[in-house]
Amino acid sequence: MDFIDLKSQYTALRDNINARIQRVLDHGQYILGPEVKEMETALAAYTGAKHCISVASGTEALLISLMALDLQPGDEVITSPFTFAATAEMIVLAGGVPVFVDIEADTANIDANLIEAAITPRTRAIMPVSLYGQLADMDTINAIAQRHGLAVIEDAAQSFGATYRGRKSCNTSTLGCTSFFPSKPLGCYGDGGAIFTSDDALAQACREIRVHGQSQRYLHTRLGVGGRMDTLQCAVVLGKLDRFDWEIRRRLELGDAYRAKLQATIPSLQLLAVRPDRDCVWAQYTVFVDDREAVQTRLKDAGIPTAVHYPRPLHHQPAYARYGNPADCPHSTAAAGRVMSLPMSADLTEAQQDRVVAALAQAIA
Repeated sequence: MDFIDLKSQYTALRDNINARIQRVLDHGQYILGPEVKEMETALAAYTGAKHCISVASGTEALLISLMALDLQPGDEVITSPFTFAATAEMIVLAGGVPVFVDIEADTANIDANLIEAAITPRTRAIMPVSLYGQLADMDTINAIAQRHGLAVIEDAAQSFGATYRGRKSCNTSTLGCTSFFPSKPLGCYGDGGAIFTSDDALAQACREIRVHGQSQRYLHTRLGVGGRMDTLQCAVVLGKLDRFDWEIRRRLELGDAYRAKLQATIPSLQLLAVRPDRDCVWAQYTVFVDDREAVQTRLKDAGIPTAVHYPRPLHHQPAYARYGNPADCPHSTAAAGRVMSLPMSADLTEAQQDRVVAALAQAIA
């Protein structure tokens, strides 16, 4: 059993994807070819955002967004410590200071009720992470940001396709950043990402920054990076779009099925909470377990792959320890010691899911 089944997805989409790739090979425009604009237009329409700017990766999307906001050295960005390192990494590389706010113990997303107390005169933005595929409490976060004149950047690397109060992930804040890494809900076959915004000035800044700050060829009006998403990867995403709505529905169904099966089989198991005003597209189906290493070993012996997202919060990482006290953010620290992700993809079968649940019940017993 694969942790994420990309082979079955390709089998179902082979003709679409191969035709899209062949079209790029035939016209030879590998950088900023017509598929780039076609993908951006389709994804902007999907999210409801006015602009989609494709970039080289989800990580690059965060960096370019911060640069578009003109983050200055020492400016603070409030975020979660329970996330992949790229979230804080890009804040630091842009010259900023990550300020860590603890998560909600049941959703593992940033606790919006703790954000306002972390705001200082140096705060420039808030960067909530839509962890595991579920958005944080964006309305509360946006209201706080509006009161204090701050921008909000949704780190939506794991949540493309999710909804919050009827709005799509990547269209709930000043800027939304997603990833098309192969394992994400909408993935390409390499690296890729996108920035979404309805702010014309920010969109123009992002477009210029991704091509070394050029407003036109060889006219560099701002500092930039080499941050373009290549045409072949855009073609892969386009080849997957016809099936994407089905895949999102399937992820939601599988998440509900996992919950029902696990609650019936292992009633003591702690599951992630999903708030009633939003959904979760389950980039990872994550549960909380005690004695995780032993449980993972037993599952591996049973042929069930698992993963940990993430085993150490950022304020405990050597590269970011100076930005937080190890005693801070206790829910993040506790979650890092207990989270474990189970096999999940739109092509997971009911039989495979039953096998995972049975093996987990035996591993925990």
